[in-house]
Amino acid sequence: MKYPFNRAQFQRFSTNPWTVFACVLIGGLLGWSAPEFSKNLSVVGLVYVGLLKMIVMPFMVAAVIFSLQKLFRDGGAGKILGRVMLVFATFSVAAALIAALCTLLIQPGGHMSLASKAAMGRIVGASGDSSNTLVAMHRAEELPKALRLQDVLDSLIPSNIFASLANGETLKTLVFSLLFGFAVGQLPGRIAESTGQILETVYHACQVLTRWVNLPVALVLICMTASQIAETGLEPLSAMMGFVVAFLAVSLVLLALSVLLISWRSARSFAQVLDALRETFTLGVATNNSATCMPAMVDGLVERLNFARSRVELLVPLSVSLLRAGAIAYFVCGALFIAAIYNRELSAMEVGLVVLVSVLSGFASAGMAGILTISLIGTACNYLGLPFEAAFILFVAVDPICAMARTAVTVIGSCAAVAVVCAKPDPFSPVPTDTLHQPGTLPT
Repeated sequence: MKYPFNRAQFQRFSTNPWTVFACVLIGGLLGWSAPEFSKNLSVVGLVYVGLLKMIVMPFMVAAVIFSLQKLFRDGGAGKILGRVMLVFATFSVAAALIAALCTLLIQPGGHMSLASKAAMGRIVGASGDSSNTLVAMHRAEELPKALRLQDVLDSLIPSNIFASLANGETLKTLVFSLLFGFAVGQLPGRIAESTGQILETVYHACQVLTRWVNLPVALVLICMTASQIAETGLEPLSAMMGFVVAFLAVSLVLLALSVLLISWRSARSFAQVLDALRETFTLGVATNNSATCMPAMVDGLVERLNFARSRVELLVPLSVSLLRAGAIAYFVCGALFIAAIYNRELSAMEVGLVVLVSVLSGFASAGMAGILTISLIGTACNYLGLPFEAAFILFVAVDPICAMARTAVTVIGSCAAVAVVCAKPDPFSPVPTDTLHQPGTLPT
């Protein structure tokens, strides 16, 4: 399809990190200077994220089923499962340990000024009687139930796959896709080939739709940031500045390590990896939804870094759903921040407990977003005997900023995990210039 402008150059400009930073800054200034007008811009973000969610489910189903079918045909399904489990567990624990180390070094909340504590008191007091806050507190008190075996199984097994698709239940849809993919892998070659062609068509159609939807991403960033600042104002950010700075620092460390790991596995330079994953990063910051980044993740790893398509298309949905590196780091930072506010000295064993509970909470957070993700900080606090309810509204107030970093770490960390599981690509092979295959052929 021909465009009236150079679409590739425009997309590169809109996903450039400096463009993203400028759009967030412009949106913040707009939300601060014209809050009433900016509140109306939230509809732009809702429509944008809704369009991406519309694409994600069919993309994930087609990619997982087709990839499993190809793995069975090539005889590589059994070899990869053990490696996936080991890599995901290692990445989760590493993210928690790095977050704990960085947070203990920065010590957010340990030297908070009286003005910041007063601001926290005003925010909590102003919100204490609101029904929304009371509902959120009630949810936080019920958190231990989320880790029961029965509830975990209920969140995994879809009783009605069509209802799961309609409700956007990513984890249940992923389980169905895996089981269905295993079944398709057992079909005769003639039937399986026709099924693969249908799934390939769905897969590439979703990629094209994603590129269309992502064209106005710069404008969407401005609108979303403006509406968020208009809703929360700057006072919560000032009161929670220590926590925000600490979590952003942790996120930068995790992002840098992930890019270095991908650079090593792909035999590409640090700059080349950044360029390949710029769309993934931008989507994570813009949408705060890791599932919507899956098409961009596949495109960056396969088309730009030359990892095997059959492995990437299977592992990207798995990593996005199960490897929640950003959420795990967030839980660790939040629990240690609350401990510092209450002047609680934590022993090495207690810090280890925070790490372990945060890793488990990360797996439990699959499919969660917003308030539900924040409330899981209370799980680690409960084990330490720390009150989380009073600080809950403060985390809600600054979550628009933290969610951007949290999602970016999750998607880039998932790309790093996929790169470790996949075989190293040929460093001398040319990067494909055409992302669409010829009709009737299968991606390699």
